[in-house]
Amino acid sequence: MRLMWKSVDKMRCVRKRSMFPLLGFLITFLLCFNLYMDDGYVLAAGKRELEATLIHPANSERYVHTFRDLSNSSGTMNVTYRYLAGIPLPRKKYLTIGLSSVKRKRGNYLLETIKSIFDQSSYEELKEIVVVVHLADFDLVWCENLVQEITRKFAHHIIAGRLLVIQAPEEYYPSLDGLKRNYNDPEDRVRFRSKQNVDYAFLLNFCTNLSHFYMMLEDDVRCSRNFLTALKKVITSREGSYWVMLEFSKLGYIGKLYHSRDLPRLAHFLLMFYQEMPCDWLLIHFRGLLAQKDVICFKPSLFQHMGYYSSYKGAENKLKDDDFEEESIDIPDNPPASLYTNINVFENYDATKAYSSIVDEYFWGKPPYTGDFFVIVFNKSTKISKIKIVTGTDDRQNDVLHRGALEVGQKLAETKQGRQCTSYITLGEFKGGNIEVNNVDRKIGFDIECVRIVITASQEE
Repeated sequence: MRLMWKSVDKMRCVRKRSMFPLLGFLITFLLCFNLYMDDGYVLAAGKRELEATLIHPANSERYVHTFRDLSNSSGTMNVTYRYLAGIPLPRKKYLTIGLSSVKRKRGNYLLETIKSIFDQSSYEELKEIVVVVHLADFDLVWCENLVQEITRKFAHHIIAGRLLVIQAPEEYYPSLDGLKRNYNDPEDRVRFRSKQNVDYAFLLNFCTNLSHFYMMLEDDVRCSRNFLTALKKVITSREGSYWVMLEFSKLGYIGKLYHSRDLPRLAHFLLMFYQEMPCDWLLIHFRGLLAQKDVICFKPSLFQHMGYYSSYKGAENKLKDDDFEEESIDIPDNPPASLYTNINVFENYDATKAYSSIVDEYFWGKPPYTGDFFVIVFNKSTKISKIKIVTGTDDRQNDVLHRGALEVGQKLAETKQGRQCTSYITLGEFKGGNIEVNNVDRKIGFDIECVRIVITASQEE
């Protein structure tokens, strides 16, 4: 079974095979392990090469020179940026959205991307974001013309401090000549992806102190409605758990979320290994080095690739994220909690996995008996608007909870079995393996401290 939910707005239980996986609180956001490329895609040879580079960096004099001039080991790089539009506000925002853009041979989607970010955000959400555009092309005439267009179309966002346009001067870039041709890439391809790593490094470095979280996007992206609200719910649901990178799209550099405190290290990392491999591969290595073993990728995706022509040579790029949903969706945000059950657990599918947002994790229990229970104890009392519990799966439609009651509790007390609520009221009975209760906060007169599912009849599945 598996649990994930919205500010307790949604609960759903995922079930597999004949043994009874009791309950899964499923957010509409399912965690997917299949990212654009999973860990296995970064071949062992590539990993060995990175490890070798860490020990014996190629062109080490160039790296040493770069870091002597640009950085110290504990902070941001000493880069003097050009402010092309807007200036940072003194107050930290919740989220910075970073875009890096260069001149394309065919097509330009940057303005559409900026428009989508702002149009898909509510007035309240706009107060919590800042968009930073790094114009990373060395063609200053192109940059000037584009800045004029950005300023004309988004003047009110610039004045409000929601949009900044910057540029890292060319003299800060490391050499882009004589680069290593890893993976047998042609020279121009190596130069393109190596410069792109540096572009992102300088962007990350600039954004370090602007907000609490940082979202990496590409410059040809469409956003889902109220994406910030969805992000905040996911972040809240993962309080107390360790993560380096959360992914809200399985494509490229789109929708990658970081703590802003990690940006200096990531910027240094990209700059140190800028010529070794593409940026998305380096992001995977960085995540692993900071001890996040698994991909944490949510769906439906909040961002969609919309560009038709690539920034590399103007080649066609029709790549789409088939998990993207543009309209606002009801995304559960599971409050931090502890989970208990007296139902016998099958193998290692323990109760905590019912609350997991990872797609292949769920609670799997053996057949329950009358009086068995599954309890969620919140870390703090919580106002809940909706609870939804679903048991079973499409391929095992009879493998569901046949008879059970949903209860919510208060008056938490310490017992020999741990923290337990001493007072419960029943919200309803399961029908066909499912239960959904709306307007919970209006039906009860207290903030909820516990949610309990009680088995009211034994069953064999």
